[in-house]
Amino acid sequence: MSADASCIFCKIVEGRIPSRKVYEDDEILAFHDINPWAPVHFLIIPKQHIVSMAHVQPEDAALLGRMMTLVPKLAQDAGCRPYPEGGFRLVTNTGADGGQEVAHLHFHVIGGPRPWVKG
Repeated sequence: MSADASCIFCKIVEGRIPSRKVYEDDEILAFHDINPWAPVHFLIIPKQHIVSMAHVQPEDAALLGRMMTLVPKLAQDAGCRPYPEGGFRLVTNTGADGGQEVAHLHFHVIGGPRPWVKG
């Protein structure tokens, strides 16, 4: 598994920076956002350092598929109401024009009762 010594999310994966974990296995980590926009706001990341969606390769398909299939359960476990009355937003920012602030692929899972601060 690759890592970037200067990446804040790689440091979280390695346990060098604390986080409030939502989920963890050998390949995936989910943790609460430190600046939440909504009652439910956590990030789900691959432990492997992938810079952004623009850097995803065909060999990453199984990992990303696993991440996506975890999202609904983790969202509900974190407090999002079930579909269709409830739900959540899944957001990933890619590159400077896409608003990406941390150069490590991550998905924001955002939900809970409206109105939210942003979005």
